[in-house]
Amino acid sequence: MQQIDKENLAKLSNKIKELRLKHSKSLNKFILNNGHLTTATWSRLENGINDFKFSTLLRVAYLLDLKIDELLKDIDFDYNFEENF
Repeated sequence: MQQIDKENLAKLSNKIKELRLKHSKSLNKFILNNGHLTTATWSRLENGINDFKFSTLLRVAYLLDLKIDELLKDIDFDYNFEENF
């Protein structure tokens, strides 16, 4: 994974955690109340441990009661792919 990708993943991971904390202080409670993902998966998302599928991203947005574009706001998609491959 390239540096810019790691930075974007970290930014998104932090945002997911901040938004989840607004809904519930407890990860277990949040997942128990909302379902659709395991606590292990959600924890990996919040900690930027690995990349994830688009369908997972859609579930995250749904569980946080956001549109996908709101979740991805402020993530840098405008970079030179040729420099990063």
